[in-house]
Amino acid sequence: MCPQSVLVGGSPGNGLHPTMGGCGPNWRTTSSEPPGAPEPVWCHRHTFLTGIAPMATVGTPDAPSVPRHTNRLINEKSPYLLQHAHNPVDWYPWGQEAFDKAKTENKLIFLSVGYSTCHWCHVMEEESFKSKEIGEIMNEHYVCIKVDREERPDVDKVYMTFVQATSGGGGWPMSVWLTPDLKPFAGGTYFPPEDGVHRVGFRTVLLRIAEQWKENKDALLESSQRILEALRHTSEICVQGQESPPAAKEVMDTCFQQLSRSYDEDYGGFSKSPKFPTPVNLNFLFTYWALNRTTPEGARALQMALHTLKMMAHGGIHDHIGQISGDEFFADVVRDILLYVSRDLSDQAGGFYSAEDADSYPTTTSGEKQEGAFCVWAAEELRALLPDPVQGATEGTTLGDIFMHHYGVEEAGNVDPMKDPHQELKGKNVLISRCSPELTAARFGLEPVRLSALLQECQQRLSSARAQRPRPHLDTKMLAAWNGLMISGFAQAGAALAEQGYVSRAAQAAAFLRTHLFDPDSGRLLRSCYRGKDNSVEQSTVPIQGFLEDYVFVIQALFDLYEASLEQGWLEWALHLQHMQDKLFWDPKGFAYFSTEGGDPSLLLRLKDDQDGAEPTPNSVSVTNLLRAACYSGHMDWMEKAGKILAAFSERLQKIPITLPEMVRATAVFHHTVKQVIVCGDPQGEDTKDMLRCVRSVFSPNKVLMVADGDSTGFLYRQLPFLASLERKDGKATAYICSNFTCSLPVTSVQELREMLSP
Repeated sequence: MCPQSVLVGGSPGNGLHPTMGGCGPNWRTTSSEPPGAPEPVWCHRHTFLTGIAPMATVGTPDAPSVPRHTNRLINEKSPYLLQHAHNPVDWYPWGQEAFDKAKTENKLIFLSVGYSTCHWCHVMEEESFKSKEIGEIMNEHYVCIKVDREERPDVDKVYMTFVQATSGGGGWPMSVWLTPDLKPFAGGTYFPPEDGVHRVGFRTVLLRIAEQWKENKDALLESSQRILEALRHTSEICVQGQESPPAAKEVMDTCFQQLSRSYDEDYGGFSKSPKFPTPVNLNFLFTYWALNRTTPEGARALQMALHTLKMMAHGGIHDHIGQISGDEFFADVVRDILLYVSRDLSDQAGGFYSAEDADSYPTTTSGEKQEGAFCVWAAEELRALLPDPVQGATEGTTLGDIFMHHYGVEEAGNVDPMKDPHQELKGKNVLISRCSPELTAARFGLEPVRLSALLQECQQRLSSARAQRPRPHLDTKMLAAWNGLMISGFAQAGAALAEQGYVSRAAQAAAFLRTHLFDPDSGRLLRSCYRGKDNSVEQSTVPIQGFLEDYVFVIQALFDLYEASLEQGWLEWALHLQHMQDKLFWDPKGFAYFSTEGGDPSLLLRLKDDQDGAEPTPNSVSVTNLLRAACYSGHMDWMEKAGKILAAFSERLQKIPITLPEMVRATAVFHHTVKQVIVCGDPQGEDTKDMLRCVRSVFSPNKVLMVADGDSTGFLYRQLPFLASLERKDGKATAYICSNFTCSLPVTSVQELREMLSP
């Protein structure tokens, strides 16, 4: 979240005017940006509007061991809420107790939404929420509610929709003022504590709004009602008349052209800096290439995707110290990422934690945290750690010389001061591969193989040195949706790299979900669970029910896990969850899925996400999930549902497909018909394994894989009776490719199968 704020809404003449534009970056790199942040206005977390003075440096140390204040958040499980449990603010969690207090005392609600690894959330807490004076103002005039956006995305989306619609931007921390009946009328993002030359401070905003509530209550209530009605109208997504799914080629070509125009030829990625990883764009480009392999446009799509991935891997977003391996480039990066997740984000029970913070203490004696402190280096620090002369290199060369040259280290630091308003990174370096290994080797008169060994030695030393630094805060909340995404990552990597260990880790996490985030009595997913003080897995007193994204990403994960492991139990659970998703979230009138269940009076809007961000929107993934579910079950109504989602989003797909690249990709899969690739054979037989390796080695966006093992009592045979008619030819593992349950002639050679899979 950028250090910018905006006040919106309110009645005319109430003295509340826009002061700064909101923003919404959407990924964690060395900063605190989260997956799924709003994107209408892209701006760097450290970019200031012209004329806005820098904020004061945060310098307040952590609270003393015996806290002066304790509020209701002390009883919560969310790490973010617990971070605020000792503020002098009388915080409430989102719930009926707070709502009743607001109505009984006729007070406005101040809603603050953030997450535990959010840098600017930390800043606003230090500057405002830890202030006794500001806390007294908040407690006197407002019922103050804290929400963890990762725990309650439903609440976050409703009020972020308001902030975005009325300001053109958004981000975290999100600050919104509500009437006692939860209707928003003013809001923004980060507010500095005091007024500046070109900005209004948080204290002033609190007092002005309280005064307006006292003097112009009816006008504020009327304004909030008008705003809510406008939001309901503008956020509605439904099928228009007899709308049908848009044509794939037209939508694909338009999306490719829009992405191509925004592509950065030098550094990869899209649009101007700062850029944030958007896997949906890369997935789209790979699919576009797969369907247009022989055209110049297809070649450019592949080049754009690969160059972007390479530049991210070379840049500061990739940890060049904590991950050490020496395999093929892209496989190496995959292993680096999964090593980090397995080592640092894994619970002993099998789940995956949410995030590590951007901020940490530079040393064990530091009194305040700094952004990026765990990952950055001073030149003198590197020279001290890498002083050894390098034999065979140009005269006088040390390990430090080689490492610093390769990773772009500068004596004065390589961070642009304009992007470091708090001067936290002054004199520090973010490690970025500035040269190819060949160029670095030539620069110092070394062979590339020798250079690789020297860089690996440097990395090991720096890894040991960094291990002595205080680690960043770890958010040990475990979310069903994000665990689903990570299971897909491990399963797909395991299948592509033939690494059974990754598949086993994915299966362990799926078993964790079934044990801790699934209620077998109701058949429903839960949103979150938490690491307890004794490292046990804990649940809230009142568990949070799963949202659409939880179902969608877990279902996708289970399909991916089946294709990697061939364990049919994951398929059976996936189809059960798909039925439950349909029951809880499907809109029978306007088509597509709502993000939340109906029936919660505290949620003023029932929304459908309409933009792919760092995470794909759930409806985008649902299209592919439904097509896969139909192929594994024979239930063709799921294929019809997929088409209805595309029909509901048809106008957006045709006009601005770049906002929904994952749904554009799904449109192509829908129109090209999914191929059922069926291998008949013993899963443990070498000939079957050869066939499976072939299928997994060919990128085809519209295929599903299944193994017919001859067990007529198994789940797949019960779902798909036609499998019983498919036989092994001459006793060998035999492959069939079926479309709409009509199958090709059988093949028994890997070469024939590869030719059939290639477009």
